[in-house]
Amino acid sequence: MESVQSIKQRFEIIGNDPKLNRAIEKAIQVAPTDISVLVVGESGVGKESIPRIIHSLSHRKHGKYIAVNCGAIPEGTIDSELFGHEKGAFTGATSTREGYFEVADGGTIFLDEVGELPLTTQVRLLRVLENGEFIKVGSSQVQKTNVRIVAATNVNMFDAIEKGKFREDLYYRLSTVDIPLPPLRDRKDDIHLLFRKFAADFAHKYKMPAIKLREDAIAFLQKYRWSGNIRQLRNVAEQISVLETNRDITLATLQSYLPTESSNLPSVISGKKSDSDFATERDILYKVLFDMKSDLNDLKKLTLELIKNGTKIQDINPSLIQKVYGSNDSEISFEEEPRRSSLPIQSPVIQDNYQDDEDQNFLDAETVEEEEVLKLEQKEIELIKKSLERHNGKRKAAADELGISERTLYRKIKQFDL
Repeated sequence: MESVQSIKQRFEIIGNDPKLNRAIEKAIQVAPTDISVLVVGESGVGKESIPRIIHSLSHRKHGKYIAVNCGAIPEGTIDSELFGHEKGAFTGATSTREGYFEVADGGTIFLDEVGELPLTTQVRLLRVLENGEFIKVGSSQVQKTNVRIVAATNVNMFDAIEKGKFREDLYYRLSTVDIPLPPLRDRKDDIHLLFRKFAADFAHKYKMPAIKLREDAIAFLQKYRWSGNIRQLRNVAEQISVLETNRDITLATLQSYLPTESSNLPSVISGKKSDSDFATERDILYKVLFDMKSDLNDLKKLTLELIKNGTKIQDINPSLIQKVYGSNDSEISFEEEPRRSSLPIQSPVIQDNYQDDEDQNFLDAETVEEEEVLKLEQKEIELIKKSLERHNGKRKAAADELGISERTLYRKIKQFDL
């Protein structure tokens, strides 16, 4: 069995981080077997090195090794790419085509970004993992294949399973052995080693002296978050190597090539609400107001009934009481009603006069309410008109000024026939 150090030299892997070494050890240990492996880690951490190590140390090393980026293949053609298709299976299928699982028979297939596979393709892949069988698109004939599958993903698979985007049974078949790779920010001592390696490679490639970092620049390099991991570090090293004439790189020069995300603090989420958030809150507020208006109308009816007929509470429809007060019969004691009311009963003449006054008051209140609604609508129409005039009829600019979505503004324009 080869050592970790010899594997690093063979595959040009730079770094001495314990987590990285452990990942390589696991790859060496599982290589002689045929069990499936899932490599997990953020984008840009170098997950593609692990399947190459596994294939080269396995008994399949003389067979084909095919790497497939599942996220780069359109959903409509991925089944054809992986499993092949028969002539005439779909528009454009002018001939029979072999898929990767047929071509790689006896070898290894690396499925990168396996979390992006469509659910229908996941079912086909599960069948391959369980019994080595697959069916070409447009065919009914079952074919056999003998491939070793190594997969990789940068997504949280448990979240994907919970959201229904990835099959749980497929996950457990793929992850017989998990090999996690640490992000670059957790390998601080390896960052400068990698940068020097990239600087030397680009100096050789472009036939120019290698760049060197000053001490303060090295310290900053190691503290930086590197959200793009090794891929981002390599990109920065190449940019500086090509663009800088002074090969002695200062902190200021290095910072000019890096986005301002150097803080390890959690990123601040903007408190600004989107138009959809405002629209949702507005709809909820409207519903509450309409419900309140309905409750007030019910309360008016109940009060009028009491005034007109001198009705006792126990004689009123219980459903109306429950709707107005939000209570059930057990919460309101009808028996106590006579004791709560100590006022003498008015004579019929006085009662009728009192009733007429109250009826008129309610009618006046309803008229005022309607007038207020009309005034509000007029104000709204006036505001919309003025905003549209200020922005020469541009709805988006007017909607931004009014604090509503363009869709809501369009609905208002149609509603008020503006």
